[in-house]
Amino acid sequence: MYKHHYIIFICVFLLAVLKVNTSIAIEVGAARTAQYLPLLKGKRVGLIVNQSAQVNGVHLVDMLLANNIDVIRIFSPEHGFRGDQDAGAYIDSSIDSKTGIPIVSLYGKKKRPSLDALQDIDVLIFDIQDVGVRFYTYISTMHYMMQSAKDTQKEFIVFDRPNPNIHHVAGPLLDKRFRSFVGMHPIPILHGMTVGELAMMINGEGWLSGHEQLSLKVISVANYSASDEYTLPISPSPNLPNQQSIYLYPSLCLFEATAVSVGRGTDFPFQVFGHHQVNLGSFNFSPRSIIGAARYPKLEGQEVWGMDLRNSTVRGFDLGWLFSAYRQFKQQGQPFIIHPDFLDKLAGTNIIRLALEQGLKVHQLEALWEKELETFKKRRAPYLLYDR
Repeated sequence: MYKHHYIIFICVFLLAVLKVNTSIAIEVGAARTAQYLPLLKGKRVGLIVNQSAQVNGVHLVDMLLANNIDVIRIFSPEHGFRGDQDAGAYIDSSIDSKTGIPIVSLYGKKKRPSLDALQDIDVLIFDIQDVGVRFYTYISTMHYMMQSAKDTQKEFIVFDRPNPNIHHVAGPLLDKRFRSFVGMHPIPILHGMTVGELAMMINGEGWLSGHEQLSLKVISVANYSASDEYTLPISPSPNLPNQQSIYLYPSLCLFEATAVSVGRGTDFPFQVFGHHQVNLGSFNFSPRSIIGAARYPKLEGQEVWGMDLRNSTVRGFDLGWLFSAYRQFKQQGQPFIIHPDFLDKLAGTNIIRLALEQGLKVHQLEALWEKELETFKKRRAPYLLYDR
């Protein structure tokens, strides 16, 4: 009997160890070299990357060059190749000082490269860490590059990475009337997909112009499921410096269209919010100019009062703070929504703005998109790569 108990104990122990090892052994797509290096031999490669495209501390550019892959061009998104440019900052094309490889900016006047920048390329690789939020513009850059690959008949490969907000599917679906660079696809604000899964959906659903499919391959993340918690090893952009900011970003970004600061110009962006005239809480901070993160932050130099959310347990998409702030501004006769068009673009619809103006409750608003979220989940199902 004791022997039987001992065997059971060993089995339980081994299962626990295997579970721990599985979580440790998550391998991002770029780390699975055996899956893609043979596909790149003898081909001229273009990379769509930023600072997050690393494998065990080595940038993908350097790793591919060390494996004798012919990387001839780098395409950089918002915030630049090194991820050190302000949000919305104009970024010009340049040359990488370390490798001498030309860098083509995909942010500024042109969101797509010229035909000349693509004609000598055989395959394009996308490897950028996303945060799973529709208005985070890296997925818009991916869309434009997929379109360019289709138009020029280039192969397109996505090196997939985990989505730190993958556990949530929330918010309204994009209304095509409000399509913009901060929202291009009929998906919710939190879509619960990796960039690889989303690329497959964009391709499979005919969302590229011409409704034709491109030659797409996704190098999936090994040993990963949507139930896994994944802490990003590298900040994906200057104003999302840590995991807490990434969790709060979906709920706080709509404040960008209002008079309220979300902490740009502080050491804790997207972890606080406040205003200098309407007291939104007991925490105070003063935004300052930070080169490479917030050169001209909202309410720069002002003493701002609001809420410190650095210890908040809120996850997903929470409209409570936005609605509460709106009521406080209205009570004090202060303007709240400064850029209504931008609010509608971020939300992907005008129903959030109208709900604020009409005095609806948050639960009444959320009920409006419950059915469409269920429809979306069914629509995305064929493109999911990981267990849900």
